[in-house]
Amino acid sequence: MYSPKRPSSLASTATKSAQPSTEKGNNTHPHPTDENADPWLVSFAPNDPDNPLNWPTWRRWYITFIGGFLVLNATFASAAPSNMLPQMMEQFGFGEEVATLTVSLFIAGYCVGPLVWGPLSEDIGRRPVYLITFLFYTGFQVGCALSKNTASILIFRFLGGTFAAAPLTNSGAVVGDIWDAKTRGKAMLLFAVSPFAGPALGPVVAGWMAVSGVSWRWLFWVLTMFASLCLVLVLFTVPETYGPVLLVKKARRIRKDTGDTRYYAPMEANKTTIGRRLYNILAMPFKILFLEPMLITITIYQSFLYGCIYLLFEAYPIVFTQGHHLNAGVSGLMFLPISLGGILGVLVYLIFYNPRYDRYVEQYAPDKVPPEARLEVTLLSAPLFAISFFWFGWTSYPSITLWSPLLAGGLMGFSILLIFVGISNLNVLSLADSCRYSQLSLINYTVDAYLFAAASALAASTVSRSIFGAVFPLFARQMFESLNPRWASTLLGSVAIVMIPIPIVLRRYGPYLRSRSRFALSSPPVKPQNSAV
Repeated sequence: MYSPKRPSSLASTATKSAQPSTEKGNNTHPHPTDENADPWLVSFAPNDPDNPLNWPTWRRWYITFIGGFLVLNATFASAAPSNMLPQMMEQFGFGEEVATLTVSLFIAGYCVGPLVWGPLSEDIGRRPVYLITFLFYTGFQVGCALSKNTASILIFRFLGGTFAAAPLTNSGAVVGDIWDAKTRGKAMLLFAVSPFAGPALGPVVAGWMAVSGVSWRWLFWVLTMFASLCLVLVLFTVPETYGPVLLVKKARRIRKDTGDTRYYAPMEANKTTIGRRLYNILAMPFKILFLEPMLITITIYQSFLYGCIYLLFEAYPIVFTQGHHLNAGVSGLMFLPISLGGILGVLVYLIFYNPRYDRYVEQYAPDKVPPEARLEVTLLSAPLFAISFFWFGWTSYPSITLWSPLLAGGLMGFSILLIFVGISNLNVLSLADSCRYSQLSLINYTVDAYLFAAASALAASTVSRSIFGAVFPLFARQMFESLNPRWASTLLGSVAIVMIPIPIVLRRYGPYLRSRSRFALSSPPVKPQNSAV
């Protein structure tokens, strides 16, 4: 089933940008009585089975789960070698700084990969990018397992991170492809928790492998098997989800069936030059980022949080392995509360904050809820994040039970997850209006702000976070050894305290900042129809 007609306004937008301008984007169906509609422009009809938003719910949840699973794979691999480093240092003869590069270079690959995989997925689709990247990523894990010298292991780690970065941008974009705004927030929570679970699980697996006496090479064979499983799952169970690419396939099918070559999809009408395309891919996300003080501030906050996660891979061995004399296996278990805290954060968000936002939607209807409403969760979690560092640091004495810094790590994971959710939601206000989508949504601003350019938008954010994630481990050990865990944690906690006002200021002055923005089209403030919450 297809609909060759479309409103002229949408046809014009599609011709210019190959991206429809309503909340469901390419899923709009023209009114049949519109005399100005282009009769040859193919779009999705209502209830069209080709439209990913109309796929069965179970299928969309399965695709969402697989997207989170792919992100878990990438983040798991980033931190997995941390507990195998002593073996590698003994075999290759390098020092602690070079050993740390096995983690940092993998994360540095996240800075390069998103610049390619996000925009490429918006040209050829999500599925081909997944297949290409995981094929090479699997090969690079084999290369790590067979490495004979320091240079080869470091090169393969960097290349592995570059190709593993594809899910970090594309999985969030897939969620935007298959869910409407109301459900997208819940689906994005699965995607949001994966970056926290992976780095915490990696050291657990590697630690027990080290205790069992197996070679460090077996860790990379495990990563190879994990990557191969993901490749097989994508190959046989994950369809293409990107609407514009699906419309291109639909238009080709219609041309073949009818023999009429005048039918075309919006993406086929986009005649953008190569130079302009490169500008949009490589420059536009960063241009928007650097011209928006609000986005710069939020990105720095998110990047600091992300850097702190990877900093803990150097801090935890000092506190638990050296201080409490735990072996590598048990020390790896100390990372689990971070993941458990993130899971608890998801539950708190679903139980308390998501229903509260649903009530806001009803109260503000038919207007949209001010984006600042999404910052409520950060008013709690931002102070908790700062507290967690002071708690961790000043109970890290060997004479104090290890349960205290362990629980502090759980609070850290809990607060980081909620800050990411709240801050990400705020960013809806920055660009959603500029893209003229009909609704703001529930969670990740890059998905809701760009929707059909979500992968490119996620790229800039991922690159910024990854720079911090790659750099923080390089100085973490020296900082915790020179200052000791107490004062090093105090320094980090103090920085976190300085950042507490960020969500408070944005909640108070967000509408004003939007009105001054070059990219955010602010709307007049609206009052809820019913003030009871």
